[in-house]
Amino acid sequence: MPTFMNDPTMPTPSFPGSHMVVDDHYVFISGLTVADLSNGHAARGDVKEETRLVMRALSRMLEMEGGSLADIVRVDIHLTDLHAIQDMDSVYAEHFEPGRYPARTCTESPNLYGGSSIEITVMAKRQLQSEQ
Repeated sequence: MPTFMNDPTMPTPSFPGSHMVVDDHYVFISGLTVADLSNGHAARGDVKEETRLVMRALSRMLEMEGGSLADIVRVDIHLTDLHAIQDMDSVYAEHFEPGRYPARTCTESPNLYGGSSIEITVMAKRQLQSEQ
């Protein structure tokens, strides 16, 4: 049975959804932008800094469930300007072991929550209790 949960360090979602849904095998994290983070507003407009802050928040959320960014198997990224993909990738790639990148989709979405430049959604494999 899935568990529906919100990250206590972030505001309750303004949409009918949860920050995370966890089942026996996966952690699903809803799209996250700097506008969702209490410390993210100053970074708005700088895709590198927005990427860095969102990836840190995703890492923290996965750690709450006993995982890490290395457990991510699928990522969806939305950028307000697809021409910024190289800037985003330069920061994104730092968070993974070279050659062990999750499956990914990256699209251009002109309007993201709170005027953010990037939104990232992830699906991560949960560690079985015997693997931890």
